[in-house]
Amino acid sequence: MTPDIPDTPDIMARADATIAATYKRFPIALVRGEGCTLTDAAGKTYTDFLAGIAVCNLGHCHPKVTAAVTEQAQTLLHVSNLYYTLPQTELAGWLTEHSFADRVFFCNSGAEANEAAIKLARRFFYEKGQDRYRIIAAEGSFHGRTMATLSATGQEKIRKGFHPLLKGFDFVPFNDAGALRDAIGPDTCAVLLEPIQGEGGVRVPDPDYLASVRRICDEAGILLIFDEIQTGIGRTGKLFAHEHFGIVPDIMTLAKALANGLPMGAMLAKEWAASAFGLGAHASTFGGTPIVSAAALATLTALQGENLIDGCREKGAYFKERLTWLKDRHDTVLDVRGMGLLMGMELETEGDTVVTAAMAEGFLINCIQGRILRFAPPLTIGKAQIDGLIDCLDGILRSDRCLTK
Repeated sequence: MTPDIPDTPDIMARADATIAATYKRFPIALVRGEGCTLTDAAGKTYTDFLAGIAVCNLGHCHPKVTAAVTEQAQTLLHVSNLYYTLPQTELAGWLTEHSFADRVFFCNSGAEANEAAIKLARRFFYEKGQDRYRIIAAEGSFHGRTMATLSATGQEKIRKGFHPLLKGFDFVPFNDAGALRDAIGPDTCAVLLEPIQGEGGVRVPDPDYLASVRRICDEAGILLIFDEIQTGIGRTGKLFAHEHFGIVPDIMTLAKALANGLPMGAMLAKEWAASAFGLGAHASTFGGTPIVSAAALATLTALQGENLIDGCREKGAYFKERLTWLKDRHDTVLDVRGMGLLMGMELETEGDTVVTAAMAEGFLINCIQGRILRFAPPLTIGKAQIDGLIDCLDGILRSDRCLTK
């Protein structure tokens, strides 16, 4: 046990007695992080292949982010958005300089960023005097857990128990441009898509799918919104995943890795779309507060300065090669897919036992949709650490008596 830190059973008991029981937590209490390593209250270390679910792209407690937070905490923590602040101004400048967008709206989470995008899409056509409000989203999508964003999420298990949902959302199969075209009606205002579905199973579309969606939106005169909350900030080997497909959206949402662990979301838009948000149309008390903006700016400059995005492409290719090696050895592995360092491995059987076994051996991974192992390590992960995980998974799959080739 780490000195001056309660033991794990004590932390668990107090948490379970006071915190809302909305998470199925593993029986470890994490107390320290550095790079790709996490340490629990008992002193056991873990190699992190989840990064807070694609959040800590720079790894844990990156020195440049820590320094930025420390310096800003001694200067100015928070003021209302009724006033200008330098960290927010500099961050907005960086984001617009490195993206298609002209304007940024800051908030605190991915759900809030998607809420802003939904509101902007509707407001855009309201300002044009057109009664267009419906948004097309994809089956299997995940856009958040607020009432609007779960209404926009194409998974019934997320929506269950919260009816009546917000009206105005239509769903089509992901990666089916024809179905999307057919779903557009006179009251459609936008299409909302993840370039790669994360929670839906790490589903990568066909190379021409998003370009087809872009053309369809242009022909119909509707907005294209990309939810890059999980795929953005270098995760796929580009700053934004849509760059792989050679197109740009009209609106984009970011969060997760934007401030490397501090709560921040952002909605980015082209000027002609963003102008529909006039004075008082939308707001966020803590959106873009100085300390979080400073952390985000430090995150982005470190990502660029340390060449982590190029490294992500290289290490992602290596990781995929090693996961494919596992697939070739074990019949229980059905598929390997992903881009950059967002990878999925689909199993024939349930994946929870593999997650638990890997944790016991010092590796933190994740299971989604019942039998898809998701890997989203810090972009600073090393090839030796990847090899360590592959050896671990190979042993687990063998011990479970899976048929091997």
